[in-house]
Amino acid sequence: MAQVCREKDHLDASLFTEHNVKRGLRDIDGKGVVAGLTNISTIHPQKIVDNQIVSNVGELRYRGIDVNDLVKGFVSEKRLGFEEISYLLLFGSLPTKQQLDDFTETIAKRRTLPTNFVRDVIMKAPSHNIMNMMSRSILTLGCYDKKADDTSIENVLDQSLSLISTFPMIAVYSYHAYNHYAKGESMYIHRPDASLSTAEAILTMLRPDKKYTFQEAQTLDMALVLHMEHGGGNNSTFTTRVVTSSGTDTYSTIAAALGSLKGPKHGGANIKVTQMMDDLKENLKDPEDDEEIAAYLEKILSKEAFDKQGLIYGMGHAIYADSDPRAEIFKGYVEKLASEKGAKAKADFNLYRKVERLAPEVIAKRRKVYKGVSANIDFFSGFVYHMLELPQELYTPIFAIARIVGWSAHRIEELINVQKIIRPAYMEVSPEVDYISINDR
Repeated sequence: MAQVCREKDHLDASLFTEHNVKRGLRDIDGKGVVAGLTNISTIHPQKIVDNQIVSNVGELRYRGIDVNDLVKGFVSEKRLGFEEISYLLLFGSLPTKQQLDDFTETIAKRRTLPTNFVRDVIMKAPSHNIMNMMSRSILTLGCYDKKADDTSIENVLDQSLSLISTFPMIAVYSYHAYNHYAKGESMYIHRPDASLSTAEAILTMLRPDKKYTFQEAQTLDMALVLHMEHGGGNNSTFTTRVVTSSGTDTYSTIAAALGSLKGPKHGGANIKVTQMMDDLKENLKDPEDDEEIAAYLEKILSKEAFDKQGLIYGMGHAIYADSDPRAEIFKGYVEKLASEKGAKAKADFNLYRKVERLAPEVIAKRRKVYKGVSANIDFFSGFVYHMLELPQELYTPIFAIARIVGWSAHRIEELINVQKIIRPAYMEVSPEVDYISINDR
């Protein structure tokens, strides 16, 4: 029966070109397919000043501010930035010190779950797939909310702040339940102190001794800031906006976004990078030999090595060409953490840098590329999580802990603007997307 489906549901690829149908939110040359408007963030393959391209370096802006400038702001004051940038994305401007203190306190105070929720929901049916456990937990939280279906901006903001606060708890506690019941390891439920930032709270809840260094907290915080938002066209954010436009509740919307992020072509990519690099290390005789590394990368591209999919994971991006600004920022903190962790971590980081340099050259020789190829943030994030001793089961949930901020901002923006739209009388309230029938047209 599956074979019948393959035969009957196959579409000739040339039809997409003939009818000018986009196969995703991005053209083959990297240009975006316009599907909506947003003020939350913008992404460009080049740096643009006064509508003129001044550099081929990729650019990411949160609420109009270059992410490089945002990072310099809180790092220069030796602060962690997750809460500050969350405020920016939700409310459109950077907070004053008093606003930041109040917002941080709000997030910390909401870092709590309903009575017996951990026991009755998280521990009762543990799974190795923490993303699925998070989705189930989010939908169950809706059952505790008497105003779950209220889509007023005040109520959705209230729900969003609570989800931003509780996502780390749900993810880490779900892992501990799986680690105990499925793997037979010890289980501990640490309640993070209200004085801790989100990054510090994650490390506190995860580790038996609750201890961490500033460099560990800063690097994890940087990962959260850089994964927090990436325009309206990425899969999970687009899912958030589409589902929001139907008028459904916050819990259903975020569960849908989690399902999108869970996919290996979206949030699961960093796991594939670490697996690929482990395979590379096992097969290299000399990790300092550029020619040997390049030869093995060619085998990966030829589907002769690793998972035989022909992909060098962590290389290339749908939008960025010569550089991913997130990766450029992040690798500096990756290097600092590797130096703190010791000789082995520094050697591994050097291998990552070699692959980062060699892979684009190998890809350019073997494949037709329409734009530049460079390392994306997923190339480094898995390595960081490994150094932080995070289990692989939490790699994608960490992404979700960051991206819930962007999802919340986009949901609020979508609700505000949908409510303002006056539709023509002949249109349905929620018109369907037009799909071309090849048999009819």
